[in-house]
Amino acid sequence: MTFKVGDFVLVLDEDLSGVVKKVLGDTISIETEEGFLINFKSNELVKKQKTQSLKSELFLHDNINDIVVEKESHKRRKQVKTKAKERYEPTMEVDLHINQLIKSPKGMSNHDMLTLQLDTARRKLDFAISKRIQKIVFIHGIGEGVLKMELEYLFGRYNNVKFYDANYQKYGLGATEVYIFQNVATN
Repeated sequence: MTFKVGDFVLVLDEDLSGVVKKVLGDTISIETEEGFLINFKSNELVKKQKTQSLKSELFLHDNINDIVVEKESHKRRKQVKTKAKERYEPTMEVDLHINQLIKSPKGMSNHDMLTLQLDTARRKLDFAISKRIQKIVFIHGIGEGVLKMELEYLFGRYNNVKFYDANYQKYGLGATEVYIFQNVATN
């Protein structure tokens, strides 16, 4: 590319631009907008067609009052939006830890405790279905996984529910979320 004195050029691979002041063979001297003279090889420069300053490219308005009027005219009242996460949060939580269901598990066998937890889960799930509650979270804890497996067996017997691990950030690994389909015909 050929350059002549007065051309406005951009420097490749650098954030520099300026006006060509001197051409000596393959070496081009440019004056930057800050007033520095810097030498470059011709293959490091590119001509820019417009010689407008950066200021005129960025600002379309000459008057500050025009800008203020434009900014103020587009103000809208901010609407309160519910986040997607909040919209799909479960509406019902059931904590199946034994100490949440009874005052003291003293004198109860493991089988009795498991039966009480499963009966509570079944009652709460039936309640949610009857009241058309769409999501319910059963907090069962991690433990050995016996209650979780029994809950999965219980939920599998319902044809209008889908179940999966609940939100890990909120519950960790110890909770199962149940989604209840509302328009399923029951036989």
